[in-house]
Amino acid sequence: MNFDIPDSRAQETTVMIVPTFNERENIPELVRRFFLQLEEAHLLVVDDNSPDDTASVCEGLIQQYPNLHILRREGRRGLGPAYLAGMAWALEHNFEIIGTMDADLSHDPAHLPRMFSVLKDNDIVIGSRYVRDGGTINWKIRRVLLSWLANKYAAKLLGIPAHDLTSGFRLYRRKVLGNLQLERVKSTGYSFLAELLYRAHKSQASIAESPIIFFDRKLGVSKLQSKEIYWGAFNLLRLRCSKDLFQ
Repeated sequence: MNFDIPDSRAQETTVMIVPTFNERENIPELVRRFFLQLEEAHLLVVDDNSPDDTASVCEGLIQQYPNLHILRREGRRGLGPAYLAGMAWALEHNFEIIGTMDADLSHDPAHLPRMFSVLKDNDIVIGSRYVRDGGTINWKIRRVLLSWLANKYAAKLLGIPAHDLTSGFRLYRRKVLGNLQLERVKSTGYSFLAELLYRAHKSQASIAESPIIFFDRKLGVSKLQSKEIYWGAFNLLRLRCSKDLFQ
């Protein structure tokens, strides 16, 4: 099924946020694929002072891709703070559609036209592995099962009508992020992604899913550790019991 590429106006007011840490091998190909799909959109790389000098590789691509931007941060602060820094930058620069995706080629920019189509009638679109036509490639069955169970747990606990709460491949409307009081977000790592959806759900935002095929990373170093999964489960329980989400 073919989906229309967003028009120039939509692209010019769109920015995708890509957190990076040691992604110099992946970032040139990601940038190429992204601008092949959305040549007038913007891409913001938020780099946590990568030892492999990912940021310098990005800077070397700016002449070819002038809508590529780099936000350097000191030290390795984690996924959640990287997203928050990117979102603050995007809001400050008045983008209307603000997206997020991984840098390691797990998220294929070719899915973006379909996600934009779904966004027309919604406030948030999740690129989902766990809806019809979605899936994963190169994952062992244990990892698939663990991820699926973690998402079922999160959705049930938080009451969110979605299947893939830990997917970082998303599109948000500016008005939604502006209502979430991002400065009050406490979660880090992958539970951060679920907290954003919980806050959005509680603020009556409409959340939809669009199928993606998630490719296990080919290059670089995997950063997800088992302790982060357990800490994330605890964070979600804390979030569910919180009485001052927007206070």
